[in-house]
Amino acid sequence: MDTGTPRTPTRRKKARRGEGEKLREDILEAAERLLIDTSDEDAVSIRAVAAAVGVTPPSIYLHFADKTELLFQVCQAHWGRFDDYLRRAAERIDDPVKRLRVCGRAYVRFGLANPEHYRILVMAKPQQLPPNADIAELLLNSGFTQLVTAVEEAVAQGQLIGNPMLIVFSAWSLVHGITSLLISHPYLPWPDQDELVEHLIETLLRGLAPDRRSEEARR
Repeated sequence: MDTGTPRTPTRRKKARRGEGEKLREDILEAAERLLIDTSDEDAVSIRAVAAAVGVTPPSIYLHFADKTELLFQVCQAHWGRFDDYLRRAAERIDDPVKRLRVCGRAYVRFGLANPEHYRILVMAKPQQLPPNADIAELLLNSGFTQLVTAVEEAVAQGQLIGNPMLIVFSAWSLVHGITSLLISHPYLPWPDQDELVEHLIETLLRGLAPDRRSEEARR
């Protein structure tokens, strides 16, 4: 019978030798559950994570320097799933420009579906990142490599005209810009999100198409 008394989390037994990695994984899983359930990184405190795992707060600090590092590690692991999501969305699409369109839409969808993870990884101020944050690894696991490959192929095939890295960062700025705006300012009178994203992507690609660039050169 439920007496209405709040339940105290079961205290976890002291980890035996060699079980530290399992505890680390449990801490990451608990922190991610809290982040998803609350949709608020401020609610994911070291004390709350420790209670969810069934350990004391000092046990968390054996694996993570502070809350900033813990949340960054949670989101970095999640970002690997983002990379897989983009890869699956664009698989079997040979045309690089079509891949860019599909990846652009998928990027925004994933960011909006995981706003707190997105805020921590891509919208945080520099001082909010842990000192040991590996930005190069983050880029490799965020769909960036897929974007670079698609753009380089499109330029090599003559479907897009311009400096590949300028195009890459222009495309990334576009999808990140609309994703971050939709996350941080949901109260604005936005048009249909799918139509807006489609319009932005098509506007960028039309501006980089060889026929448009040739027309501008003749003016």
